[in-house]
Amino acid sequence: MRLKNVPGSDEVIKSSQYVINDPQNHKGKWSKVFRNSNPIHIEVGMGKGRFISESAKLNPKINYIGIERYSSVLVRAVEKREDIDTNNLLYIRMDAELLPEIFAKDEVEKIYLNFSDPWPKDRHAKRRLTSTQFLERYKQILKKDGLLEFKSDNADLFQFSLEQVQLAEWVLLKHTFDLHNDVEMSKGNIMTEYEEKFSSKCNPIHKLIAKRNI
Repeated sequence: MRLKNVPGSDEVIKSSQYVINDPQNHKGKWSKVFRNSNPIHIEVGMGKGRFISESAKLNPKINYIGIERYSSVLVRAVEKREDIDTNNLLYIRMDAELLPEIFAKDEVEKIYLNFSDPWPKDRHAKRRLTSTQFLERYKQILKKDGLLEFKSDNADLFQFSLEQVQLAEWVLLKHTFDLHNDVEMSKGNIMTEYEEKFSSKCNPIHKLIAKRNI
């Protein structure tokens, strides 16, 4: 993925009170960072932050951490953070491969993956955020019955994800190939920027919810 560089983005991110620049030092101690013992939900690949910001505002008793690897994207969420009146939302700039180094066993209750990079070439399959390799990483930090929620407009990636959940021996709780026309699964749905864009073009949105049970 090629992204346009945003001059000064690194400086803005490093100086923001809402970005944790030394996340590895807080492994197993995120409750101290938030100063409460509320559940922790993370979004991996948060983009410009619309989904996680709205989630944090609607659920003040849940602590949210948005994870994004690209400075040029994360900086947009950081710039908007000052206007969000909530104390349960923080950000980390990092690669998702490092999750087990940042969170301890059973420290996370839910993981959101929204419109992740499909990495369409077969040789890049292990880079997909729903691959068995990443599901293993999630298992290391999720509570025993912790949940994974994944949304995508990419039919091939979604089918791949359904297969990977089964291979990883997770429990597939629910799934739909047309979220916005699924009465049950669309309840309380918070749209991301990409979701709004794709759905406006009448592209069906796919979603699955899986549970880590081993």
